[in-house]
Amino acid sequence: MSVFWLALAAFAIGTEGFVIAGLLPMIATDLGISVSAAGQLVTAYALTYAVGSPILAVTLNNVDRRTLLALALSTFIAGNLVAVAASGYALLLASRMLMALGAGLCMPTALAVSVAIASPERRGRAVALVTSGLTVATVVGVPLGNLVGSLFGWRATFAMVALLGAVALAGLLFGLPRGLPKSTASLAERLAVARHGNVLIALLITILWALGGFTMFTYFAVPLHALGFDASRISLALLVFGAAAAIGNMLGGLLADRLGIVVTAALGLTGMACALFLHSLVLKFLPDQAHYAILGAIFLWGISGWAFYPAQVASIIRIEPQASMIALSLNASAMYLGFAIGGALGGAVLATLSPTDLGWIGGSSVMASLLVHLARGWQARPKPVKIAG
Repeated sequence: MSVFWLALAAFAIGTEGFVIAGLLPMIATDLGISVSAAGQLVTAYALTYAVGSPILAVTLNNVDRRTLLALALSTFIAGNLVAVAASGYALLLASRMLMALGAGLCMPTALAVSVAIASPERRGRAVALVTSGLTVATVVGVPLGNLVGSLFGWRATFAMVALLGAVALAGLLFGLPRGLPKSTASLAERLAVARHGNVLIALLITILWALGGFTMFTYFAVPLHALGFDASRISLALLVFGAAAAIGNMLGGLLADRLGIVVTAALGLTGMACALFLHSLVLKFLPDQAHYAILGAIFLWGISGWAFYPAQVASIIRIEPQASMIALSLNASAMYLGFAIGGALGGAVLATLSPTDLGWIGGSSVMASLLVHLARGWQARPKPVKIAG
């Protein structure tokens, strides 16, 4: 039952982290700022998460995990409540950075706790249950949060997330045992793993993948608004993306076992790049037929982009099996760094080009990720054995 509360915390964090994409036009209108400026709310969150998560993990190394989770969720809840009360852009920006600190501390701690409280034969399932909170958030929480925002205003969405976080916090305070392990990797140990050449290449692949996706996803609602999508249809589009991401995540794990991680990751990146290019192609040249075609592109983007991720995680574990948790935490930071750069790049595209160009730019980054991945796979291929004589 304790793992359920950890999953609920992940659900609240995932909902807040991704629902912002559907709320940006509303926030921009309400605060009197441009959509590209509102998009920096995503950049600030992701950058704070990427930098803050490993620093907080090391700084709070000796704090009891139960206390740490309570602190992390309380910080996340406080950030959402500040967002509800924010009267201007600066305070809303600060609130998202506060949320990111809480989320960046909560998620790795939750994964570690799920392993600590589960029996050895159930640890894999415990980790899967916690991470399923993020997946379910893309399917249920994000469309629901967007719908709540459209009906009652964007502040109501942050209030909803704060309530979800409070329920999870109450469950953890009453459900988690005391005296959980405190140990985590030191900063020196993290840096030692990060200096591994293959790990650095893997992190670059993750950054380029995340950058490409969030160049587009940050401003998800902007081109849809231009097509005439209302709030309910944007919620539908988010539901399509979330369902595809959940399917892709499961499919990626299955294909990684059947086809291998190199092939699966390559297929995922290829499909995602094509989907993003198709997104721009449809918007720019086929606007009259775009209403249904765009949903097809969004579905392909979600299923292929998230089919890549399990294969990438498996490849990182294979590189550093003895320090897999450190490598995966670095991968999470790389992912959020890519999110941050993608949010900033997408804002620059909107300021200088047009919403229809977001797909070209994002797809190019994913294509670069694919090329690095293929180059790494080619270098790692088995060398032919020369037979003397």
